[in-house]
Amino acid sequence: MDAALFDLDGTLINTELRSQAVWARLLDRHGVSRDGGLLRGFIGRRGRDVLAERAELFPGKRIDDLIDEVVSFHNDPGLPEVEPVLGAADLVRRVAEYGSSIAVVTSASRDWAEKRLAEVGVRDLVWTVVSAQDVTVGKPDPEGFLLAAARLAVDPARCVAFEDSIAGIAAAKAAGMTCVGIATTHTDPELAEADLVVTDLTEVDWPPSIIR
Repeated sequence: MDAALFDLDGTLINTELRSQAVWARLLDRHGVSRDGGLLRGFIGRRGRDVLAERAELFPGKRIDDLIDEVVSFHNDPGLPEVEPVLGAADLVRRVAEYGSSIAVVTSASRDWAEKRLAEVGVRDLVWTVVSAQDVTVGKPDPEGFLLAAARLAVDPARCVAFEDSIAGIAAAKAAGMTCVGIATTHTDPELAEADLVVTDLTEVDWPPSIIR
């Protein structure tokens, strides 16, 4: 394998509880019911895409304004802390030491990604970051993963993607990549489309031993 492509939230950092909390605040502020799995629908996806699909829940509201609201909630007290996923930084360093290229493909904004990668201590090892602003369609569409492979000048078939979400795994597989699922936000059966499912990144070495 020539490259490792990492998702960010839920894969390198534990932030999904925080993300769910801020999306819940948006729904509550606008009187939108959380029933029917709406909150879980945001996991692994660009918020912009989910809001566009459910525009009828926010009549008269602009998506940009809703996104600004969500961003403002991140300054609220009492939100779950952001912590690295076990083994994340060590694995990124092993990939770099081996000589393989590294990308991050995230549904989050570039500012969020840059700050979080710096906090984990691996920003200098990541060759390129594909963020929500870099694609026209987010996960489960493969555009982000294919763009990362193109920037790294590697064949998608020679890439391993690390993902914690159903949408992310679908995107990686649609891009023709091997995929490791990390069970931080979903159960093992929910991640069954991945080539390998692990509890955290302490269970993965580089290059990984995966039979496709």
